[in-house]
Amino acid sequence: MSATRLAFIGVSAVVLVGTAYSIAYNTYLDTSNPLLTHLPHPLGKTHRWASKGNPLNVYFIKQAWGWTTAAFLLAWATGPPSTRTLPRLTRWLAATATWLVFTAWFFGPALIERIVLASGGECVLSLPDGAGAMSLPAEYCHARTAISPATHPALFASSSSFALPAEWRGATPRLRKGHDVSGHIFLLTLSILLLAQQLAPSFALTRWSTPHRVAVSANVALIAIWLFASGTTSVYFHSPGEKVTGYLLGLACFVLAQIPGNIVASIPTPTEKPHLS
Repeated sequence: MSATRLAFIGVSAVVLVGTAYSIAYNTYLDTSNPLLTHLPHPLGKTHRWASKGNPLNVYFIKQAWGWTTAAFLLAWATGPPSTRTLPRLTRWLAATATWLVFTAWFFGPALIERIVLASGGECVLSLPDGAGAMSLPAEYCHARTAISPATHPALFASSSSFALPAEWRGATPRLRKGHDVSGHIFLLTLSILLLAQQLAPSFALTRWSTPHRVAVSANVALIAIWLFASGTTSVYFHSPGEKVTGYLLGLACFVLAQIPGNIVASIPTPTEKPHLS
């Protein structure tokens, strides 16, 4: 069985079991609810991985594509020339493009942000000390800058009902209420499948150099970390539907990333013409 198929079975099982567990035991936090999303997870004090401040989330998940890229490039660079192929590099570039389109920019807001808005989402600023939340025009969320009475006094001029502490420095508004596709599940699914696929040429080798052995070990370890992270996210965060769509989106982007690589692989390599005597 190929490494890619094993990775597919693994991430599918982890997300399915984790999501089912979150439903059965009500362990997930609905991150689309503006009154809940900025609060600590109710299980954060008793379940280490339910806290958004856990090391896995802070140092790995939030930098997931950076770690994935570093692991891939390390394996690609340390492999023998026969494994440093253009199709492999093209698939990674295509996967990176899908990551950017869905999470960072698509002729303006990222596609995931557009999905939230199209499904009834709003730009919401969470206020301190239980003061509630303030709805804002969507462009404030797209700008991703902090909003406070000092920086945007006009927004608060007609909001006398909000009793804000004088020391409050503001916060960054977020898109809430719509269908908030789990970006973490999306990215982790894509990363797991990509890394597993890119290890196939290494597993076909009969001998590894020491640097390449280290690189392959790092990739395998990172895949294991991403599988564990998929489990913690599935158990503790997002609604079940949002986790499923994140998983399906990760699968779809992995498949899309194959197309440019397959096109490049199908281009015949130039060969020397025989000399005519």
